[in-house]
Amino acid sequence: MKTFALTLSIILSGLLLAQSQTILDLKVQGNKKIKSSFVVKISRAKAGTVLDSTILEEDIKRLKRLPAVAHAYYQVFKSHDEKYNVFYNIEENFTIIPSVNFYTTNDDEFAYRIGLYEFNLLGRNMIFGGFYQKDIYNSYGINFRAPYLFSRQFGLAINHQDLTTQEPVFFDNTTADYKYRNKAFEILGLYEINFNNRIEIGVNYFTEDYEYKFGATNPNVPLNLNVKKLLYKAIYEFNNLDYDYQYVEGFKSILNLQYVTSRSEDLPEFVIGWNDFNYYKKVLNKGNWATRLRIGFATNSDTPFAPFSVDNNINIRGVGNTIDRGTGAIVLNTEYRYTLYEKNWFALQGNAFLDAGSWRNPGGDLGDFGQADNIRVYPGVGLRFIHKRIFNAIFRIDYGYGVTKGDTQGLVFGIGQYF
Repeated sequence: MKTFALTLSIILSGLLLAQSQTILDLKVQGNKKIKSSFVVKISRAKAGTVLDSTILEEDIKRLKRLPAVAHAYYQVFKSHDEKYNVFYNIEENFTIIPSVNFYTTNDDEFAYRIGLYEFNLLGRNMIFGGFYQKDIYNSYGINFRAPYLFSRQFGLAINHQDLTTQEPVFFDNTTADYKYRNKAFEILGLYEINFNNRIEIGVNYFTEDYEYKFGATNPNVPLNLNVKKLLYKAIYEFNNLDYDYQYVEGFKSILNLQYVTSRSEDLPEFVIGWNDFNYYKKVLNKGNWATRLRIGFATNSDTPFAPFSVDNNINIRGVGNTIDRGTGAIVLNTEYRYTLYEKNWFALQGNAFLDAGSWRNPGGDLGDFGQADNIRVYPGVGLRFIHKRIFNAIFRIDYGYGVTKGDTQGLVFGIGQYF
């Protein structure tokens, strides 16, 4: 009896397997620059595998995350028996993109950064480009990133930058300005665990150079520093975002951990880590609510060269250019985006936002986050001019107005959404 039952089970399993729907061929349509072989390489659906709508949906979401893809969808057509042809239809982005950012320095001088990047090098989603920056001093950077260089899971990133800026240093309730130079070489290994999870691990060798320019002095604060450092970096990302042109929906979390060695007591070794939690929700047909919460901490050294900064272009729109520093940060950015006008390739979005944050003073304690002097709250409004067929072609302008300490206000311009 047991033998009969086992035999019957094997026969039924074989019949079910024979009747399962399978993919006869996977075809890619609509692509001009993106290589079809690349799309097949990173897709989970393959010829000969079982037809599974959840896998097809996952592949389409992965494609829509690529810089080269404006939109994507799939179609399924029956061929014969239980064999099906699957078509991945792609609307491509233009991916050779100039970047332009301009702002004012602490001395109200005009500063800018211009660059040029190819986001789909060789039709394989490799990013290569660089930038030139004029912020009182000259700077540049070169970047290469290929997340699928070796396989659907393994990639590589290489970066070099030589940044020179004039940076404020805060101590004894006073400020000094330094010429700051950071020259760095970085290499990262990229690994995609699965559709939602990926990691990056690498090392960054850099030199920090501080040269006193003007302002307050203190015998315990050096006028000149030149220190070689080694930074070990690990990044973990959970990404469940879904894109529909300018609309985004879902949750993303990025954890960044770094350990920095040093040969100077003035710039000692330290550990730093922060996590960005991003949540996006589409509201009715034209609205998009976006929120980012950043929580970060570093070794709590009593140093004027603390790693977290309060800055217009990073966390609080309208606050100014690097107006304070700390060894811990809690920042909330939330905004409601609404499409005011949309036709063919163009969309105009308006947004109302609230940026708020607080910092732990160098050598301070967690109570610093509740001190009025450390809290900034900046509501504001902005506009987004969006080209729907060019990757990240979003010209951004925001106006933030402070309602807490300082009552500063100002315009912030940039390319791409603020977060």
